[in-house]
Amino acid sequence: MNKDRDPSAAPQLKLNEEAIEAAKRSLDEGAVTPSYGPWRDQIVKLLNDALATELVCVLRYKRHHFTAKGMNSPAIADEFLVHANEETAHSEKLAERIVQLGGEPDFSPATLLQRSHADYDESKDLKAMVRANLVAERVAVETYRQMIDLIGDKDPTTRRLLEDVLRDEEEHADELADLLDQ
Repeated sequence: MNKDRDPSAAPQLKLNEEAIEAAKRSLDEGAVTPSYGPWRDQIVKLLNDALATELVCVLRYKRHHFTAKGMNSPAIADEFLVHANEETAHSEKLAERIVQLGGEPDFSPATLLQRSHADYDESKDLKAMVRANLVAERVAVETYRQMIDLIGDKDPTTRRLLEDVLRDEEEHADELADLLDQ
């Protein structure tokens, strides 16, 4: 370490006092402080699109759970139900975060498929069902990765939520890929 270095020339870690004072106002905004800046509405939109995706995934998995037929179908149908329940949990976390950010979760069935990144599927063949779900999980992995990159440090709480969901989606994709290999 250089002994001649002037410590006052080093970058300083200092809180923004104006932002702290602004946080004392607009109490009706709950957890949303002015530091969210212009990103809040865009983050809520991303979250609502993710919510639509999760809801479509729940519906697809539930359909596949109830319509799966064949020798391997009981175990695979059970896996579809587990995934449906996990996607439901994701949708609830996303909806909670949207509300925390002062937005309104969009559960409208009229626009669900238009806003979803994943497709609904009515396959009757068990292997086609697994494949459709794997495609949807891979789409979810890609969209969550992109959302995490876009949000970056603009909203660390949302980023952590999305990272948790991403971990689950990657696990789902691995499980489905293993089922296709059987």
